[in-house]
Amino acid sequence: MRICIADNWQYMGGRLCVAYLGQMFLSLAFKASGLKLSNVEMWDLSGNFYFTEADIGKNRAVACCNKLQELNAAVTVSTLTSEITEEDISSFQVVVFTDITLEKAIQYNDFCRDHKPPIAFIKADIRGLFGSVFCDFGPEFTVFDVNGEEPHTGIIASISNDNPALVSCVDDERLEFQDGDLVVFSEVHGMTQLNDGKPRKVKNARPYSFLLEEDTSNFGAYEKGGIVTQVKQPKVLNFKSLSEALQNPGEFLLSDFSKFDRPPLLHLAFQALDKFVHEFGHFPLAASEEDASRLIDFTKALNDSLSGDQKLDAIDENVLKHFASGSRAVLNPMAAMFGGLVGQEVVKASSGKFHPLFQFFYFDSLESLPLEPLQPEDVAPLNCRYDAQISVFGKKLQKKLEDAKLFVVGAGALGCELLKNLALMGASSGSHGKLTITDDDVIEKSNLSRQFLFRDWNIGQAKSTVAASAATAINPHLKIEALQNRVSPDTENVFDDSFWDNLDVVLNALDNVNARLYVDSRCVYFQKPLLESGTLGTKCNTQMVIPHLTENYGASRDPPEKQAPMCTVHSFPHNIDHCLTWARSEFEGLLEKTPAEANAFLMKPEEYKAAMKSAGDAQSRELLERVVECLVSERCETFEDCISWARQKFEDYFSNRVKQLTYTFPENATTSGGAPFWSAPKRFPKPLEFNTNDPSHMSLIAAASILRANTYGIPIPEWTSNSKKLAEAVDKVQISDFKPKQGVKIVTDEKATNMHPSTIDDSAVIDNLIRTLESGVKNLSSGFRMSPIQFEKDDDTNFHMDLIAGFANMRARNYSIPEVDKLKAKFIAGRIIPAIATTTAMATGLVCLELYKVILNHKVEKYRNTFANLALPLFSMAEPVPPKIIKHGILSWSVWDRWVIAGNLTLRELLDWFQDKGLSAYSISCGQSLIYNSIFPKHKERLDRKVLDLARDIAKLEIPPDRRHFDIVVACEDDDGNDVDVPLISICFR
Repeated sequence: MRICIADNWQYMGGRLCVAYLGQMFLSLAFKASGLKLSNVEMWDLSGNFYFTEADIGKNRAVACCNKLQELNAAVTVSTLTSEITEEDISSFQVVVFTDITLEKAIQYNDFCRDHKPPIAFIKADIRGLFGSVFCDFGPEFTVFDVNGEEPHTGIIASISNDNPALVSCVDDERLEFQDGDLVVFSEVHGMTQLNDGKPRKVKNARPYSFLLEEDTSNFGAYEKGGIVTQVKQPKVLNFKSLSEALQNPGEFLLSDFSKFDRPPLLHLAFQALDKFVHEFGHFPLAASEEDASRLIDFTKALNDSLSGDQKLDAIDENVLKHFASGSRAVLNPMAAMFGGLVGQEVVKASSGKFHPLFQFFYFDSLESLPLEPLQPEDVAPLNCRYDAQISVFGKKLQKKLEDAKLFVVGAGALGCELLKNLALMGASSGSHGKLTITDDDVIEKSNLSRQFLFRDWNIGQAKSTVAASAATAINPHLKIEALQNRVSPDTENVFDDSFWDNLDVVLNALDNVNARLYVDSRCVYFQKPLLESGTLGTKCNTQMVIPHLTENYGASRDPPEKQAPMCTVHSFPHNIDHCLTWARSEFEGLLEKTPAEANAFLMKPEEYKAAMKSAGDAQSRELLERVVECLVSERCETFEDCISWARQKFEDYFSNRVKQLTYTFPENATTSGGAPFWSAPKRFPKPLEFNTNDPSHMSLIAAASILRANTYGIPIPEWTSNSKKLAEAVDKVQISDFKPKQGVKIVTDEKATNMHPSTIDDSAVIDNLIRTLESGVKNLSSGFRMSPIQFEKDDDTNFHMDLIAGFANMRARNYSIPEVDKLKAKFIAGRIIPAIATTTAMATGLVCLELYKVILNHKVEKYRNTFANLALPLFSMAEPVPPKIIKHGILSWSVWDRWVIAGNLTLRELLDWFQDKGLSAYSISCGQSLIYNSIFPKHKERLDRKVLDLARDIAKLEIPPDRRHFDIVVACEDDDGNDVDVPLISICFR
């Protein structure tokens, strides 16, 4: 794949495609034309992270080339430093133009359209807080996958013999089909004519049924089974040329519905700017009323030349003044956002996956500007690296940014992008500024495709340290401290009160909800703005959490993911997710939990046995059974023992258990109501017969044997990699014939939470197991311990995913479920949706546009939360939701409020304090401990004790010497007995 990026002068050329797409491209040519912007200037240093002061005067393309090459050695990066020609373009599949005149753009676009095959053409520009993108992928461009989502499926419950036929599906999950979708059928019994693979059209789609445009009157009667699967339909797009689209742009892609009229205005403004530069030879000067007036005149003239719906009724001159004033500047947050957007469009042009931008996108973030008008002296250049940013925001904002004290939590994909943005913006680069970044993780090879501050030679090093060093290389003035601590209750001695008190803004770059919730709680407690963001493949969201203005992150939660019933996962899977969930569970049980449980016994055997006897329940019995297997009945001492164990597990899991299940519930079994037991969504399983000639069987045995050996500390012999020798060892394992058991109870209740129900003789079984354990471990060497294995998805050499994928695919084979390769298994079992560089760049660009607003102390109506999906593409920006206000009498408060009470109060004095507010405090807790509740008579004895003493004695509260307060949670009710949710209470006792 060959890509040309022409007239590069900022971020888009530096990182647009390479970081994410590098592995896809066989050649990437990088072009800087001989225009006046062809060489690096001081002005560029706030917009392009590859430029340093040493590059000033050098050709932009040449200055970036070697640094681009570092991102991926598999990509050939070359430069063209002469004026670009049509012949140069003809060898590429995609060209991206930036900072080019409309006249030249139309010329190159026409050439690209006429080329056989057409060359995808993208034009992108950033002008201060305004940006535009235009895409033309040719007269006929085929999109093979519009949204990138997995095809929707349904499990069939019935199909009628009608015209049209009614297809009903089980109510296990809602159908996601839409009218007009094409679907195919498979595994249908009875009405087998539908299994021909022919796509058929859906109509009247309902949550659990739909009509099929097919006459099934003469088909066989439906009996059972069947899966219906959506067929992805290609979509052909007829792009207009740039010259035609300028005159008739069609619908614009909207980002903010509160600016519905903004794209048509910017469509004219960008054309007017092109005329201005052509006429005067320079961009409008910052804060120049004269130049702004000229640009407004050009815009009005363009509008007057239009007719009908294309002509605007009114021109917003204030918007155009801001557009003119900042038009020369390239702001890094804008470049990051548009770099992500354009990078994804390059993916679409080269792959046909995801729906392209069709065709214009205009965006602005005028809300980020200072409220007071800027004067020419405010935006005058200082001959420094931030001059471009100063020309838009003024010197006061720049000084505030430089002195800001920021905390970035996480140094992964989002953290790397945020650090790069902040360094280029000059945040925390002043004498009073400081940026703290923390991450407890180290760099792994899989990080390199999206965490672009890291290189091959950084693998194994601390993420935060390497990221901080890379950010300092971008901006040597950055004041940054890198920590390797997880932000959690366990590190409150590191991130203590004084640390949080000294912060101005917190930026989250985390990848899990629990960590986000904890940081959110700290920001609420210490009244700190939190800029939150996250990505999910091509989707991203940003949320602004501003003290007293918006709700906090924890105020709204996504509904929990639907979990498959335990009986489905263990005995009746019907999709690969169920198989992988089971495989992950078995991995953790066999290799982590059981060895850990065995160690618990080995370290304190008497206490362990006493605890098991005291519990005497099914869970204790199951744990003991596993420990006995691990240390006695199935203990491994040689690698051959591990092979035998692995082979026996294969027979147990994929043959014997299936035989027992189908013995207990044969294929013709019925429920108590007389319905077939094996009806949808259940799939009737078949046992597997082990075969050393089946590579998938042998791969599973090898992975299981090696990991089993690791838990016992048994050396792995070299011959394990020899398939012939491994097969010989496996063939020596003796396998007993299966004999079905009578009266076996298999859980079929979908509401069951325990697959091993209690029995009346659990205590007796536990006693027998303990005796077996005591005698069986006598010959263990002194100090013997097992080595539990924690699942690690990112190490391709540790056999973890080999085992999980093997387990899942063998189980899928039992149930005739399509199998998956190791990579897809890794994504599902590791609960991974890959982070991609394009989405990450967009999310962090949007966050940093909001950072300007925080520094400027804007009101809530200026902020924007964003959801975006680059695959569609789709943008949804909205004002943040205000916090919920609670009122009681004349009092009102929100989650951001904390009631502070001065003095070392007694419990009685505290209750009186609430009584004075018309509230009755009936329960008081500190940490996890209850220190008062009105329903307990004995608690009245505590009324004259100090609350501080109660907290220390009952809650074991330890207060650092430098802390003057402690917190309690109080439950109150009003005079009518209604609960009132009061704020957190802080008692300042000294």
